[in-house]
Amino acid sequence: MNDRTTPTLVQRIRYICGGTLPPQMSDWVINDLTGPGAVRRYLLRILVPILVLLCLFLLIPGPMWMRLAMMALLYLPLIYFTIALMYVYRRARLTSHGLDHTLADSGQRDRAAAEREAYERRHGRA
Repeated sequence: MNDRTTPTLVQRIRYICGGTLPPQMSDWVINDLTGPGAVRRYLLRILVPILVLLCLFLLIPGPMWMRLAMMALLYLPLIYFTIALMYVYRRARLTSHGLDHTLADSGQRDRAAAEREAYERRHGRA
């Protein structure tokens, strides 16, 4: 019986490519998608590997500014849409692992509760 709670290298690569992990790794998945550093990990997993492919534009003959401009024309919208769809991606990943998709909102709920508590303390309601 496999009691691993963190993925192996092969499982991690498959997870990054969109695969699911076994149910005993649910805590790891939740932490990966909603824990500290989740946004940074998400952005790095999408934006860094694409740079390797975009470097193929450097092989096209012509002035360097034109090659870099072609790369930027693809990379800048990718950055925009990656950030815009982060919430949707996290909810979809949680759902694909059989977890509650509202876990993607946990950080926002915690911040709102802390703000509410600070407000009530400030105005003498606590």
